Amino acid sequence: MNTINYNGIIPAIAVPFTRDFSVDEPELRRFAQWLAAQPGVGALMTNGHTGEVFSLTPRERAEVTRITASAVAGQCAVISSIVCEGIKDAIEQAQWAKDAGAVGLDIMPPHHWLRFGFLPEHCLDYFNAIGEAVNLPLIVHIYPAWTRGSYPTALLAQLAKLPHVAAFKMGEREMNKYARDIAAIRAADPGKALLTCHDEYLLASMVQGIDGALVGFASLVPGLIYDLLKAVKAGDLNEAMRIQALITPLKDAVYGAGEPTGEAHGRMKAAMALAGILRDGTVRPPTQAPSAAEVETIRRALAHAGLLKRAAA
Repeated sequence: MNTINYNGIIPAIAVPFTRDFSVDEPELRRFAQWLAAQPGVGALMTNGHTGEVFSLTPRERAEVTRITASAVAGQCAVISSIVCEGIKDAIEQAQWAKDAGAVGLDIMPPHHWLRFGFLPEHCLDYFNAIGEAVNLPLIVHIYPAWTRGSYPTALLAQLAKLPHVAAFKMGEREMNKYARDIAAIRAADPGKALLTCHDEYLLASMVQGIDGALVGFASLVPGLIYDLLKAVKAGDLNEAMRIQALITPLKDAVYGAGEPTGEAHGRMKAAMALAGILRDGTVRPPTQAPSAAEVETIRRALAHAGLLKRAAA
């Protein structure tokens, strides 16, 4: 399948590792197939933050995409994130992702922008160059409003008019800007898909009128997130609040009280192992596994949601 369905959920998938920190190909294949078969999954995204992308080499990122795309061929589409510092590097890695089987690309801002900022022309040139080079639909990955890599609302409207841009992964984490950005993108091109990536407050971000969700948390609770999205789209607030009440303790156990940190990926993998979704929760250094107290909190949250020890196979 080469069609990306933006109107459901797109899990940003975790990557299983062996105890020697190698990519566990058989487990990644099994996990990807299980995840792609869950109701409401419109695509899978490799090489996101949940996939510990910064611990992977560029070649490993392409390999993760190849394994995933091969595993779910004919089942669902695969998107790959592109995390690069310059246009030449981005074009090269985008072509590797395409060759590996990705049919769409999530474009993260170059991380030197987080230090030095950027001009709108830098961003437009970056997206145009990648889109023209590989001719795949692009997803604009919006960083939190407080970072120097965040895109101004007016720039998002310009990006919405680019022919290669198909969707926006909206992670502003500042609700006033989030609402302004939604309105600006809709006004610029109502055909572009808007996807919440606010793992830590799903209901609050879904009720703003988005199309779907592209979240790492869907590696762990795809069913609950899809049920939440369906309830919101149906206008059933009571049902949406009931589902969110199941999600919230687990969200707190994984992400904490604030925005996600790198250690959240370790807590998520521990939760996936306890739920039977992954066989092992190994993370690559410098990310650390959760403490015994954190694991116990995760265990209680999984039990609250009815997910403890539920096998994925």
